[in-house]
Amino acid sequence: MRLSRLNIKKINLNDIDKNYSGQDILMKLGELYQYESGIYGYGNLWTKLERIVENIIIEELDKVGCIQVEFPKLQPKKIWEQSNRWDMYTKEGDIMFTLDNNLGEYGLAPTAEECATLFGAARLPSYKNLPAIYYQIGEKFRKEIRTRGYLFRPRTFVMMDAYSFDKTEEDMKKTYDLMHEAYLNIFKRLDIKIMPTVSDNGVIGGSVAEEFQVATKLGEDTVLYDEEQNLGINKEVLEFDNKDDYLKQLNITDTSKLKEYQAVELGNNFQLGTKYSESMKLFFTDENGNNKPYYMGCYGIGLGRIIACLIENNVIRKDDKVKGFALPYKIAPYKVQIIYNENNKDKAEFLYKELTDNNINAIIDDRENLTIGNRINDVYVLGTPKMIILGNKFDGENYCIENTKDNFTDTVKVSEIVDYFKNL
Repeated sequence: MRLSRLNIKKINLNDIDKNYSGQDILMKLGELYQYESGIYGYGNLWTKLERIVENIIIEELDKVGCIQVEFPKLQPKKIWEQSNRWDMYTKEGDIMFTLDNNLGEYGLAPTAEECATLFGAARLPSYKNLPAIYYQIGEKFRKEIRTRGYLFRPRTFVMMDAYSFDKTEEDMKKTYDLMHEAYLNIFKRLDIKIMPTVSDNGVIGGSVAEEFQVATKLGEDTVLYDEEQNLGINKEVLEFDNKDDYLKQLNITDTSKLKEYQAVELGNNFQLGTKYSESMKLFFTDENGNNKPYYMGCYGIGLGRIIACLIENNVIRKDDKVKGFALPYKIAPYKVQIIYNENNKDKAEFLYKELTDNNINAIIDDRENLTIGNRINDVYVLGTPKMIILGNKFDGENYCIENTKDNFTDTVKVSEIVDYFKNL
């Protein structure tokens, strides 16, 4: 990518939101555009990062046999009435955007249990067709009265939501455990230290639920976490009358031994049981020819929140001032930023071509009207993890590769530069 084509704005880092510095940098660059509270457009950097996160999710879900599909975002009222959730989402909770005209009443989907149950029942009429897990990745809508933290709590957001179908409760639990492991692999590949957390079922329903939380001072949730078990509990459930039922899931008798974190929820899983198949009267035929309800699970991951956390948790500060951010190398859309002076333009172009020809995504800063110092500053605001500066000290034989996050440098021979990046 040639940086001149991104048309990023010049920004003043002294005027950055102290709480949400990373996302505010993208706002001021023009890489995030706010149409109104909670509704955003996304620039090149965010979009490419979203594709990377999406591909990791797809790869890990494919490994456990999930099938990618797509459900409508505009959903008719009648299917939500079948599950008795229309009033719950439009009146009691008031969290779904609705449309009412001469064509009928519809909702803009915040979730898709009803659509998934109908879809699954049409494709899975027999016990011979089970188990099955369907998932989609796409935009969701939520009528947030109090939006917060840019993409931490918006009104439109991109989400992966999956729905599993099994013959028995035991099989449902096996699928649930399978998805749990898939989630752990996803977050490991994203370089996110995740905290699986026992939680309330909320409006989704079902018998068992867990959240996947990441520790951050920006979080609204409070998690009590056991490092040894790699398992925690959302503190809110300790206020419930049945709190002991939740603690039993963790074999915990003394919560004072758990470490407390502020956290943000990046994903959640639910054991739904037969809640939706029974309420919607959708069944499969078992081995004896009898109609039986599907045992279901649902699973969600918020891609926007993941990206927001990756950016905010990697903000760089110097003397309490925001300098920028540096994304983890493995998931960064652009691995290295090339900066050069006028005497080294041809060598910079050669390096850029060599890297891109070998599928190493690089940015060349071709804005020759700017000083090298100004261009170095923009490495930090784009989150590029490494930079190569071809300035007066460049000897033509060795590249000096600098880590954006800690300024640690590697010296690599010109002839070995491709191997260096391939082996990271």
